[in-house]
Amino acid sequence: MPQKEPTFDITKHQLVPKHIILSEKEKKEVLEKYGVDETQLPKILNTDPVVVAIGAKPGQLLKIIRKSPTAKESIVYRIVVENNE
Repeated sequence: MPQKEPTFDITKHQLVPKHIILSEKEKKEVLEKYGVDETQLPKILNTDPVVVAIGAKPGQLLKIIRKSPTAKESIVYRIVVENNE
């Protein structure tokens, strides 16, 4: 029988990078820094297990910090979008 709630905290798993929900002010600063608008950002579905676990909502910007063997860490941004399925 499938479970709707995870049985462990996926944000603590070693293979899951750190996801941070940015404030509206931080979001605006990122968009201005890179000279882009929301439609030009990579997307992440609101049904993604990490998005659900951290409580992010459509329209919010996530800062994802990944470990990198060459650069120590890599920072990427993704905008949360509605899953229309």
